[in-house]
Amino acid sequence: MSKKVKYYYDSESLAYRKIKPKKRTKVAYALLFLVASALFGFLSFVVVMNTSYLETPKDKMMKREIDNMKISYSILNKKIEQLDAVLTSLEERDNNLYRVYFNANPIALADRRAGIITQDRYRELEGFNNSDLVINTHKKVDEIAKALVVQSRSLDGILKMAKTKGRLLASIPAIQPVKNEDLKQMASGFGYRTDPFTKARKMHEGMDFTARTGTPIYATGDGVVKRADNGLSGYGNHIQINHGYGYLTLYAHLSKIKVRPGQRVKRGDVIGFVGSTGRSEAPHLHYEVHKGGKPVNPINFYYGNISAAEYVVISKIANQENQSLD
Repeated sequence: MSKKVKYYYDSESLAYRKIKPKKRTKVAYALLFLVASALFGFLSFVVVMNTSYLETPKDKMMKREIDNMKISYSILNKKIEQLDAVLTSLEERDNNLYRVYFNANPIALADRRAGIITQDRYRELEGFNNSDLVINTHKKVDEIAKALVVQSRSLDGILKMAKTKGRLLASIPAIQPVKNEDLKQMASGFGYRTDPFTKARKMHEGMDFTARTGTPIYATGDGVVKRADNGLSGYGNHIQINHGYGYLTLYAHLSKIKVRPGQRVKRGDVIGFVGSTGRSEAPHLHYEVHKGGKPVNPINFYYGNISAAEYVVISKIANQENQSLD
């Protein structure tokens, strides 16, 4: 198609002549075209960008679902933390109480909480906006599930040992020597404490239970009375019971002794009454547990008459480094 040619009439020559566009006009048209093109491109870009930020009803629904999922996972993680705290308490009792009774080695934390680690186990959960949240929750659940299996097997083993060691179970010190309802407080625990008389820091080899004078004291396991006198310096009226299997218990500062040397006693028998004899600052029972000739922490030997919650409370009080009463 040929280019359209424009003419104009020249009155002087009385003839038609071609119209020749000037270079300046051509440049002006070209610049106008470029500016118009740039403006059109910019407006198109603005429209596209604004359209991408407009949420459709489907987008809003998906956003609500994601927010609800985050809330659900937050609630789930709190429940997991509560279960983990209960399991941790059970694991501590298992290592420090149950397995001690049967001279079984404690289970290492690494073996209890190793988790379930296999390659590609969580691959299907990767690649999403909230993958970290979902994967961490699954890992925690797997860790607790594995720990529950380990704990269950441990308790099965302990139950098996218990069936064959009934006499040992009856002999091991396993209850508080003073009932909870008779206690004013658990005054001091096992470990380094401030001496009430010298104010020096020294090893306290037992636990002090504050109670009124005359409060009954109970044998904490089956055994034979080894001593029942006031012949040990500082202990006042005291009783020692040999439980066999390397266990011995001591009850000090009694107001009255109810047993005699050589007498066989059962767990729960009343053997004496709380007092403040000997080197004592106030009425209380000083109670010790010895294993293999060495003092051990009595807090590990109360499985018979306190709950898990009571054990946690007593353990916290016993671990406070305060002043003893003897």
